[in-house]
Amino acid sequence: MTTPNLTPSELMLQVTGTQPILINVPHAGTQLPPSLKANLRDNALNLKDTDWHMADFALPCAELGASVMAANYSRYVVDLNRSREDTPLYSGPTTGLISQIDFDGEPLYKEGMAPNHDEVQSRIETYWVPYHDALEAEIQRIKSKFGMCILLDLHSIRSQVPRLFENILPDLNLGTNSGQSTDFKYESCAENLLSSSSYSFVKNGRFKGGYITRHYGRPEQNIHALQLEIAQSTYMIEQAPWTLVQKKADQLTSTIKGLASALLVETSTA
Repeated sequence: MTTPNLTPSELMLQVTGTQPILINVPHAGTQLPPSLKANLRDNALNLKDTDWHMADFALPCAELGASVMAANYSRYVVDLNRSREDTPLYSGPTTGLISQIDFDGEPLYKEGMAPNHDEVQSRIETYWVPYHDALEAEIQRIKSKFGMCILLDLHSIRSQVPRLFENILPDLNLGTNSGQSTDFKYESCAENLLSSSSYSFVKNGRFKGGYITRHYGRPEQNIHALQLEIAQSTYMIEQAPWTLVQKKADQLTSTIKGLASALLVETSTA
């Protein structure tokens, strides 16, 4: 695959905010390089593992002064929520940095078309490195200005993926790496708001937080990271063409914006 020269605006959507919170959406992207698209199986082209519409839920938080980042390229190009060394995050079934299978364990690539070592390294340097450079830079900008930063990592997934988890996923899944990625008061603030909503809720269940939450969450440096994994049944039809259900989406938008607002209020007592 030929390495493209991509500008930051081609790689990501980015809004620079005026408050100490950053909403990040690493799996929002749906773009595929043409050469990769040609190598994927037909059933992989519906991009079913995308965090559908999640950037649209992050952007209203900019009205509160939040910074927003969201990837433009699909996780099938490279998974921004995995380490560049592709260290496993969970003991059970999962997918990798540049996965050859989808969440259901089905192959993504046509026979003989999986990426070789050089292509893997090219994708890391072209897509993963600049995204994480931008993410780190925005975290440090916020911390430099406010003395702290809250990173809220937004994700969504189909409510039923038997290979990854049993039964139906709770609506809202808060992850703080078992309390290691954030100060307790921010974890408690998020838990109180989300658990009192009309949605089903769990904390540090199947989704404790991926690489971004674990890597960037440094509460001892006053950088606090929380992951919110959302069951897609809360806002959309969970099959192609992945249609938004507007009434449900409006309710979820209010909840996410309310969470960002509550966390910001909590920062004022820091």
